[in-house]
Amino acid sequence: MDIKSKRLLLLVVSCSISGVILGGTSAWAESKMCWHADTVTSECLTQNIVEKTIQGMSTGLLAGAGAAFGAAWNLRHQD
Repeated sequence: MDIKSKRLLLLVVSCSISGVILGGTSAWAESKMCWHADTVTSECLTQNIVEKTIQGMSTGLLAGAGAAFGAAWNLRHQD
């Protein structure tokens, strides 16, 4: 594995991990805010907080990996 491949892999992994953390945190916070709202909806009562958090984490993973590949693509074509 050459140095460019290692840098791309490091970029993708770090962006994906950041996306998982941010996506999971925001989904969890949104679920918690739903419980503390003035009017609690039926959607709020029926949602599973763990499932919602996992969905946010998976979305963050895809967004982070996509951002990393997009940044790498952009840098490659600027040179």
